[in-house]
Amino acid sequence: MTGAYHSGLDRLLDGRRLSPVQRRIAHYLSEHLEEAIFLSSVELAERAGVSQPSVTRFAMVLDFAGYPELRQALRPLVLGGPPEGRQESLIKGAIDREIRNLTSVRDRLPSLPLKELGECLAAAEPLPVLGLRVSAGLATTFAYYGRRVHPDVRLLTHGGSELIDGLHAARRAGAEWLVAVVLPRYPVEAMDALEYADKLGYRVAAICDRADFPAEVVLDAPVGDRLVFDSHAAPLALAMALVEAMADAAPLRTQARLEEYERMTDETGTFLTGDLPWRSP
Repeated sequence: MTGAYHSGLDRLLDGRRLSPVQRRIAHYLSEHLEEAIFLSSVELAERAGVSQPSVTRFAMVLDFAGYPELRQALRPLVLGGPPEGRQESLIKGAIDREIRNLTSVRDRLPSLPLKELGECLAAAEPLPVLGLRVSAGLATTFAYYGRRVHPDVRLLTHGGSELIDGLHAARRAGAEWLVAVVLPRYPVEAMDALEYADKLGYRVAAICDRADFPAEVVLDAPVGDRLVFDSHAAPLALAMALVEAMADAAPLRTQARLEEYERMTDETGTFLTGDLPWRSP
């Protein structure tokens, strides 16, 4: 897609929260806009691999009455311009968005309560970490590294009664803080769990993408939304910054735990040393 096509379509999509199905439509338009402006909603649905009602809903999300109105708005972006539709332009745009997201987090670092929260979490034992569905991956990463510097991090990534049991058991063991990773799309069960945590008396620190998220402390970072599924480079960077703040809050303990961990991995041969086995010497 030419720069003019891309920037025009980006302006329509900017700030919109699209579902994965709607993103498939957006991606098809991004790659085939010069032909899509002559397609009916049924034809576009077939080409994009979605249902016709999904095309209509997509147009309405962009504030058009229906697909014919959206198609009419898209035509000036194409007519008179050379056709070009390439997958790499989509990927490049997604990476550019992630760079902007990371830059936004970097610029806001002085206003984020990382040091204060790191001190609170370092002193909290045990420290439960909640993350359901897509948020489970980032919660797992945070908990994995958190355990290197904190004596009792408890990961909660399964829902149902197991999640309730985990929250209750950690609270009974003395937990005061709960770290919750909640990224879009927001699971109802995660929000219900936070309500239950509030009833139990937890203080909640949320890693999320919204500054207005209902938690005592919010560390928000935008997610990448240009691909079919979100990418989480900025929230991951923020989560790792929080682990760093926890480590800095208890430097002697951090040093002792890291040295103990290195001894353990050396003794057990946990990691490869030297050249990788499939590489020639």
